[in-house]
Amino acid sequence: LYNYFTGPTHLRSNWAECGTLSKMSLTAFTNYLKNFFNLTEDQGPSIRRGISPVTKKLSEMQRFFGLRITGTLDADTLELMKKPRCGVPDGNIARYSTFGRDFKWNKHSLSYRIENYTPDMSRSEVDSSIDKALQVWAKVTPLRFTKISSGTADIMISFGRRSHNDYYPFDGPGGTLAHAFAPSPGIGGDAHFDEDERFTFRSNRGFVLFMVAAHEFGHSLGLSHSDDPGALMYPTYSYRNPDTFTLPRDDIKGIQALYGPNPTQAPDDPGTQPPATPDACDSTMVLDAVTTLRGEMLFFKDSFFWRSNPQSNTYQQSLITRFWPNAPTKIDAAYESRQSDRVYLFKDRRVWAYSGYDLVDGFPKKFTRHGLPRWMRRIDAAFHDVDSDRTLLFMGDYYVIYDEAKQRTEGYGRVDGKFSGLNGKVTAAFQYKGFTYIYSGPYMFEYDYRSGRLFRVLRNGYFLRCTNQ
Repeated sequence: LYNYFTGPTHLRSNWAECGTLSKMSLTAFTNYLKNFFNLTEDQGPSIRRGISPVTKKLSEMQRFFGLRITGTLDADTLELMKKPRCGVPDGNIARYSTFGRDFKWNKHSLSYRIENYTPDMSRSEVDSSIDKALQVWAKVTPLRFTKISSGTADIMISFGRRSHNDYYPFDGPGGTLAHAFAPSPGIGGDAHFDEDERFTFRSNRGFVLFMVAAHEFGHSLGLSHSDDPGALMYPTYSYRNPDTFTLPRDDIKGIQALYGPNPTQAPDDPGTQPPATPDACDSTMVLDAVTTLRGEMLFFKDSFFWRSNPQSNTYQQSLITRFWPNAPTKIDAAYESRQSDRVYLFKDRRVWAYSGYDLVDGFPKKFTRHGLPRWMRRIDAAFHDVDSDRTLLFMGDYYVIYDEAKQRTEGYGRVDGKFSGLNGKVTAAFQYKGFTYIYSGPYMFEYDYRSGRLFRVLRNGYFLRCTNQ
């Protein structure tokens, strides 16, 4: 029990060659469930009911990560298992969660010591990253951190490979990036980083030490993992810019449940509230963009998107940068070209093109290098018409017809002249099963593209399967 709450766990596997279960060690698969979801060898009631412990724990994992609950190792589950992550168990299925009231510091002044340094970064970069990661938590609590250069600190920080004297060996490149121990005597509070990983100061060509450390220090202070995909305490790693990072609301609620708010910090201005993860069933939400991708539908909002598979009744929410590390956030528009098997994302006056997970060479590009006229300042929405093999780009009251193959525009028109009954600004658009869907604010308009005939007006959560819309 002590190990479950205070000891980190790890995945002893190199996931680089994983693609199917046949390529994956069965031991590694079961170890993932044992290490992160407490799978045991118990052959108790679940077996007698015909439900194997593996199926039960796999379903629990899928529920935690917002995957389709199948109880089988499908492609999405396997892809998730391959993601770099923290070595601490995922514990309870909840938004923020803690290790319990017995696993918190009983003082507000804490010391930390960096025992050794990674050669991946300069000493000053490591010092800056660690200090900045601790200040993420100090800003919203009464906690204060002091660095010491010798002796035993409350939080001992070190870099090590494989076995590193804590009985929880790392697994080499990939898999587990780091682990930390909940507050308790001895090793409690300490944070260890896998030296087999490549840590960076700000570049996304590696793992940003600030982001990894900020997550691990959440454990050092008493937080467990959260199933909120926007939370810092979400188990898997995603790139975020250290210069613009703001602690999400879910993490603030969690740490303040243990230590209370920062008594010296003035209440936030209503316009500068910490970021919250968007709710797909918020009837007032205005989506940033919608597109398809190889049979799935993607719905973008702020730094997030939802993946909805038509064959499933569930959707998976994720940070955009967890899927495409070098993609922009709060995008303006998106569309899929089936001819080139690419997804295009627009923000400001630049365009990104992706083939699956990979950024296409030469992107991002300025609008003019993509064949768009100089007078186009910003695109509000876009969709690719399969029949004509042309793309419609919306800007204010007008749309432009764009030929992707020739990289040039072929004409334009007024939105209300093409789509009857649509008077507001177009905020997103896509085609699905022969229909064209145009979003304006919180509503979605269903059209026949050729005739411009309007069939239905729906809430924007219709395809996200919200029962309250």
